Amino acid sequence: MEPQYRFCTSADGTRIAFSIVGDHPGTPFVHIIGWAVALEWLYERPHFRSYDNGLAQGRRVIRLEWRGLGASQRDVADVSLEAHLADLTAVLGELRLERFDLGGMCDGAVVALAYAARHPERVRRLLLWGPYACGAELVSPGMTRGWIELIRGNWSLARRAIADVVFPSGPVDVQREYAKMLRENVSPEVAAKYVEFRASVDIRPLLPQVKAPTLIMHRRGERDIPLGVGRAMAGLIPDARFVMLEGDSDLFFDDWEKVVPLMREFLDERPAEPPAATATGLVTILFTDIESSTALTQRLGDAKAQELVRAHNAIVREALRAHGGSEIKHTGDGIMASFPTASGALECAVAIQRAVEGHNVGAPRPVGAPLQVHIGLNAGEPIAEEADLFGTAVQLARRICDHAEAGQVLVSNVVRELAAGKGFLFSDRGEVVAKGFDEAVRLYEVRWREL
Repeated sequence: MEPQYRFCTSADGTRIAFSIVGDHPGTPFVHIIGWAVALEWLYERPHFRSYDNGLAQGRRVIRLEWRGLGASQRDVADVSLEAHLADLTAVLGELRLERFDLGGMCDGAVVALAYAARHPERVRRLLLWGPYACGAELVSPGMTRGWIELIRGNWSLARRAIADVVFPSGPVDVQREYAKMLRENVSPEVAAKYVEFRASVDIRPLLPQVKAPTLIMHRRGERDIPLGVGRAMAGLIPDARFVMLEGDSDLFFDDWEKVVPLMREFLDERPAEPPAATATGLVTILFTDIESSTALTQRLGDAKAQELVRAHNAIVREALRAHGGSEIKHTGDGIMASFPTASGALECAVAIQRAVEGHNVGAPRPVGAPLQVHIGLNAGEPIAEEADLFGTAVQLARRICDHAEAGQVLVSNVVRELAAGKGFLFSDRGEVVAKGFDEAVRLYEVRWREL
């Protein structure tokens, strides 16, 4: 099967290349390769074609090429984790993928893990090759400086050194071809940025949040990322299994006859029967929503509007961590979360609005528009199923958020009563008939600026 090459535009305007092999109706497998390899070079390797064709039996295989490399846009300034997550989001949106299997190799595994932790409802299975979670466990500051100085000072020698790390046992002709591939597909400045990326990234706090069944594959003699790193990660991911393979190459297709059956067995494994839907007990549901997000996108463009979304996500997730909230899902324009107590949810809502206000007052607004957020809360006993919450309590919380204005925190009467005596100030906003509900509900505004 010949690969199709496609392109899409990430949130900041960067053009991202990706390939598609296969057209089968099974669950798609989206794979993020490492930064130091180009898709075209991979597909020139006969063993890789055999590997990819074997994996694509029964599914589409989609591979992302890193920004700054190969057919993706070469001149890039931002190589942060958030930028790569935005690239992945752009590819998923281009292909309209809602649920899929996700994979990552080396640095690509960092992006895959972060996405799986943040979007558990979308990732069915997670397959990682030679992963790591914290760059500081791989390279010291001195080593990082040494690599950067070598790349910027003598890119030819640096390319040969990288090839020696990726293929420590050769053969020599493959090392030379790989070094040539680096020369033709990435600039020394971008390569230096990726060395800095690896040294600074740390997603260890996200590992326990990964819900998808995970397979970690690692070569015994790999020099780039030691075997113990992958084994330790398997112990931190709740539903992970670890497979050690012989060899020392970073890449994974030389012994494709062994590797592909292991990967297909994992991806094709039938899941256990899902647990029956269960009542959660009393929880408080919080919804956030960005003010006029569609209009902002039309006025500012995708890239600048996405900056506001990123700011919103960072503020909300920090507040959730500080106040004991659990993110249930991202809704596109906001976040849904749950709390064991109404007071914790209210404290979180107040913290979010204060942080949004501080963001608008204390920071420059290069996007040309302030961030404004609506928040709605309700309490009840929703139904829990597959890491999500359902039922009337959730639906009403969503509708209350819809009624909130920018900068407001609106709550149902049950939330107000549960938080009685906890120091919150409420203003009665009267009764409204929420969409989809027959009976009117009374809403209260939290006077958070007076607390």
